Amino acid sequence: MSPVDAVPGDQVPASRRWWARAAFAAVLGAAAVPVIVAGLRGALALLAVSVTVAAVTVAALYWFLATRGLLRALSLGLAVVAPLALPVLFVRERVLWVALVSVALVLLALACARAALRRDTGMPEYPAPPVHRPFLVMNPRSGGGKVVKFDLQRKAEELGAEVALLAGPGPVDVEALARQAVERGADLLGVAGGDGTQALVAAIAAEHGLPFLVISAGTRNHFALDLGLDREDPAAGLDALRDGVELRVDLGRIGGRVFVNNASFGVYADVVQSPEYRDDKAGTALRMMPDLLARDSATRLRARIDGDTTVEGAQAVLVSNDPYATDDLAGLGRRPRLDRGVLGVVTISVTGAGQAVDLLRRTHSRGLVQRAATEVIVDAEAPEIPVGVDGEALTLPTPVRCTVEPQALRVRVPRRRPGTLVSAPTWDWGRLRDLAFRPQRSSSSVSSGLR
Repeated sequence: MSPVDAVPGDQVPASRRWWARAAFAAVLGAAAVPVIVAGLRGALALLAVSVTVAAVTVAALYWFLATRGLLRALSLGLAVVAPLALPVLFVRERVLWVALVSVALVLLALACARAALRRDTGMPEYPAPPVHRPFLVMNPRSGGGKVVKFDLQRKAEELGAEVALLAGPGPVDVEALARQAVERGADLLGVAGGDGTQALVAAIAAEHGLPFLVISAGTRNHFALDLGLDREDPAAGLDALRDGVELRVDLGRIGGRVFVNNASFGVYADVVQSPEYRDDKAGTALRMMPDLLARDSATRLRARIDGDTTVEGAQAVLVSNDPYATDDLAGLGRRPRLDRGVLGVVTISVTGAGQAVDLLRRTHSRGLVQRAATEVIVDAEAPEIPVGVDGEALTLPTPVRCTVEPQALRVRVPRRRPGTLVSAPTWDWGRLRDLAFRPQRSSSSVSSGLR
């Protein structure tokens, strides 16, 4: 198995593996029943007739749509009569029940495949106890002034919240504000601001076991996106104070600091430090990464994953609080769940701009490792390295250790959230085959080809 195959999601419930096997068994049964009853020659004859009738029906429908006059009428008649001839033939040959059994088995196979491929994306919801002294930190400069634009301070105070504005003029110690609020008896902490500020206050809430409220008043609001919140209407997040539920969400930790989204190293960190990144994260990352990866001067990193896998010479490492979708190498999309109790890990090692572009386009996987882990240690031949933590540029001493605290944060969200992911299957027959027949691999067996 190649390194990219060891991605989050390989460890799947046994029930889904059995659903996948049942799907293949039903398909095998659908093919075997006609052979057992009518023999191989008879079964092939029935199949040939069925395929011919289907082809004639499709052709007749095409002629019906593409022609006019008498030919159109004849085409419609053929499209109606051709399918009716099939059951007549089956009755005449006394194999109608065989066809019905085969069709039923095919439908059963599709149902089993759907159950196997379904991805459980919904996080469990818990009752939210009433709060009496909510405390909210609001940054009026975040997100281009969303706090003022959506009148968030007034609306929050009308709901009984105490609001602290980060109005300046100098820097404000957000953590101190939150701790002082807890000492005064606050029973909920919240933030209307960027993801970096969200993480600082979330750490205090988790430390004291208090619920945490997210208001999507930042620029990109990745954390709010993954919680299913309405990023177009930050005021909708305040509905959680009146009619809310709680989610149990993981927290990432890096060097004693909490992160709610990700920590980025190497080329990823260079992108975060770019002045253009705050205004256009996705565009800046996709524009800069190929050139940065191709430079010989790019810092080479060593990533030790769960103590059993070591990736040497990586130019970029992304450690996320729960894994992103496997096709999202830059951490710019969504995380299906925030409560899996694992970190997502992406490492990239390339030898030129062409390979970097191909990798980002996912036309090949050479130089890419994707894993789920509970601990990642990133090191380099330097006493300290730049790190982007939830979009904030920092410099941390090496080695840098990242861990996860499973379901450490009680996040209070509105009961109705327009961005909540709906569980739905992706019809990936290769994945279905792997679920049914490929044994699960331990992390140690995956790492054998990476050291």
